[in-house]
Amino acid sequence: MTRTVVASATKEIVIGFDQPFCVIGERINPTGRKKLAAEMIEGNFDTVIRDALAQVAAGATMLDVNAGVTAVDPNRTEPPLLVQTLEIVQNLVDVPLSIDSSVTAAIEAGLQVAKGRPLVNSVTGEEEKLEAILPLVKKYNVPVVAISNDETGISEDPDVRFAVAKKIVERAADYGIPACDIVVDPLVMPIGAMGSAGQQVFRLLRRLREELKVNTTCGLSNISFGLPHRHGINAAFIPMVIASGMTSAIMNPCRPQEMEMVRAANVLAGHDANCQDWIMAYRDHVPAAAGAPVPADVSVSGARRRGGREARRRQITG
Repeated sequence: MTRTVVASATKEIVIGFDQPFCVIGERINPTGRKKLAAEMIEGNFDTVIRDALAQVAAGATMLDVNAGVTAVDPNRTEPPLLVQTLEIVQNLVDVPLSIDSSVTAAIEAGLQVAKGRPLVNSVTGEEEKLEAILPLVKKYNVPVVAISNDETGISEDPDVRFAVAKKIVERAADYGIPACDIVVDPLVMPIGAMGSAGQQVFRLLRRLREELKVNTTCGLSNISFGLPHRHGINAAFIPMVIASGMTSAIMNPCRPQEMEMVRAANVLAGHDANCQDWIMAYRDHVPAAAGAPVPADVSVSGARRRGGREARRRQITG
């Protein structure tokens, strides 16, 4: 069974087909957030701190950290800003981190200060990227997100995207990087622009699991881009991709509807032992306050007894 290990200084997480779905919090990213970008450039990390704490409290397994603010020379400005952001976040929370940048120098700078075993986000099938990122992945012995596009761009043909993913896995093997350390992003297309986008990704995920035997991730909200009431689409998408073999996603854990679907899918897939996480998060279908203790009368054995009594009562009265 494929197992991708990521870790902070104090906490190890396994991404895998037999593991709970890995929620990678997306909020620490200034892309499209002008206010956050301006704050980070000014050295103000208040929003970063709030977002880090809120995402972990909401149930994030990992946090993605991006410092790609708009700048004249990202090769000079992004590395130190990413390092500063990573150091703040990893000293604040205990979950593993994903180092997210398109700038090779920033990724290497982040790897030099990251504690534990972070995830690198990302490498593509472009020769220039493969030659720049894969040696770093090998040197620091970390897993990497492999995005299924290359010099030709993003193909609408899922078979082409599979071929790019296979190429990245094979090139990684040339560097001595095992398939378990490649987390493939098959690239989710917006369903509003491509009606077959959902079916495509479900089929792709099954192939990636069965043929390449790799773990997978995606930018979850891509599926609903351009549509109204996006969180309804996102929430429906979650159990469907999990059932198809996806093992993680970069998403907003502060959306209760979407996190409810993650937890429910974990229960139904048998990845939440004795429904314990579900019981801790929800009692009488009301989400527990972040960080609040579970009431003393809520326990797995108690839930079983109540469930058994309720079932017997229905049989008697039914």
